[in-house]
Amino acid sequence: MDSRSIRNFCIIAHIDHGKSTLADRLLEYTGTVSGRAMTEQVLDQMELERERGITIKAQAVRMAYRDADGQEYQLNLIDTPGHVDFSYEVSRSLGACEGALVVVDATQGVEAQTLSNIYLAIEQGLTLVPIINKIDLPMAQPDSVAEEMEQAFGFRREEILFVSAKEGTGVQSVLEAIVREVPPPREDSSEPSLRALVFDSAYDPYKGVIAYVRIFDGRLRTGQAIRLMGSRRDTEASEVGAFFPQMVKVDALSTGEVGYVATGFKDIREAPVGDTITGQDRQAREPLPEFRPLKPMVFAGLYPSDGESYTELGEALKKLQLSDAALTFERETSVALGFGYRCGFLGLLHMDIVQERLEREYDLSLLATAPSVSYRVVTTDGQETMLDSPAKFPPSQQIEQVMEPWLTVSIVTPNRYIGVIMDLITTRRGEFQKMEYLQGQRGPTKGADTAPPSSDARVLLETYLPLSEVLLDFYDQLKSRSQGYASMDYTLEDYRAGPMVKLDVLVNNQPVDALSMIIHRERAVHQGRALVEQLKKLIPRQLFDVPLQAAIGGRIIARENIRAQRKNVLAKCYGGDVTRKRKLLEKQAEGKKRLKRIGNVEVPQEAFLAVLKMERSTR
Repeated sequence: MDSRSIRNFCIIAHIDHGKSTLADRLLEYTGTVSGRAMTEQVLDQMELERERGITIKAQAVRMAYRDADGQEYQLNLIDTPGHVDFSYEVSRSLGACEGALVVVDATQGVEAQTLSNIYLAIEQGLTLVPIINKIDLPMAQPDSVAEEMEQAFGFRREEILFVSAKEGTGVQSVLEAIVREVPPPREDSSEPSLRALVFDSAYDPYKGVIAYVRIFDGRLRTGQAIRLMGSRRDTEASEVGAFFPQMVKVDALSTGEVGYVATGFKDIREAPVGDTITGQDRQAREPLPEFRPLKPMVFAGLYPSDGESYTELGEALKKLQLSDAALTFERETSVALGFGYRCGFLGLLHMDIVQERLEREYDLSLLATAPSVSYRVVTTDGQETMLDSPAKFPPSQQIEQVMEPWLTVSIVTPNRYIGVIMDLITTRRGEFQKMEYLQGQRGPTKGADTAPPSSDARVLLETYLPLSEVLLDFYDQLKSRSQGYASMDYTLEDYRAGPMVKLDVLVNNQPVDALSMIIHRERAVHQGRALVEQLKKLIPRQLFDVPLQAAIGGRIIARENIRAQRKNVLAKCYGGDVTRKRKLLEKQAEGKKRLKRIGNVEVPQEAFLAVLKMERSTR
């Protein structure tokens, strides 16, 4: 097809704004999916995506559309996730498109993640098509939301589309706007060679690594000898195809088209996301711009519960990494938990999804340690290293400075919740930056136009917060205090020095590395007391006293004792002199002293599970 008849676009929206439903209606209207095969969330093919109602993995699909004049168009849609943890998937999809549909819920208005994704699309020069969805709901306020979009992004009222993806209202106007507004792909006349951008990948046990590509220049054919310009690997395109939405083999992909190529590689590193594919016989002079390097923000240890599935866990992580380039892992050993892997994630939801996929798809039973962040540590000899595990931290006397990551957090909330959200930010060591109204009025209000903002006015708050404070329950607290109305988005800002200390937990004077954590000095005492109190309830009694301690360096900040299990050694004494009983008691006391000196206390698996859950809720 002529590249002038091709339109490449994606859909960006906040979570639960109807993005997947709108994609369903587009597929249905264009006849890409037959009525018999039509189901809800067609592009959400993972079981977890359907259960949770969210998009986790970006999906591509090709649609054929004929306008009122009889002109045929090829529409390539790349569906993107809406949660902040999967923003990397969004950025890769934007790099393969010329336009984006901006979907906003008519009942909720502009949300934080929508703001972030729109700014990302503007940076990449994409043409935006504004859409207000769910206009059929009784609580919908399309006019107020349209005013928000005008003030926040500069859209004109006449270019905003009002649709109901659930009922199919306005879908025709969306397709017409895509053809009319989104520009066709541009071909670089100075680069006649093949250049294809790898924007995603998957793994097939028979075909190897399957690269999802967007052709920017030239033509890619089945059987063609190709080269990955970044990894410098040569191979043959054993199969070339497109998404309908299932993979369908085609003879070739031309300039502007989106499809896939089976490389035959067995390692994802040989065809990395962001690389450029070119021909071996006629290579391109310059590769396409690569994606920004991915940086995990949350780290946690994953250990098999039975200890015998270590090899299976490693194989499962390698296979999962083929379809999830954001996942990183390395081997780790714990005295308490045995052999496992230290994994890096984009956020807590990403961590939860990876753990659940490992357990479901690979039949593993896993134990995850408390999540932590990566710290920049400067030692007394001037060395600077990045450490993501408390077990790797040097002794406190060797640490000159510890720097923790800080975030720029954007929060969109109704005006009436500003006070409670500001209190939450303050208690989490946050630094307030600015506040601006997205809209002066929302909903029916009394008085003249000069009246003060109503309690329904929407406000954008920007603040700096430490990542460790946002990591665990900040989002839950934000939703709770705002009754579910507030939304947030964040980006990594920089590293700042802070009074961070390593909190160790000692059981019978032996440190348990799996329970160690890096924490702010002001909260160390409270956290240490909570940990030892919880352990006292969970560790079974021994035949000797077991001390439980929380320590910072060599200083004990909290202690509890598990009293010894008493055994009545005098039960068999029915009489005789009192010295006989005293001898038995002294012998028992000496045995307990020796047992305390050489005895080992094993922390049961249930205790680890309970303590780690407690850590997540109290930090």
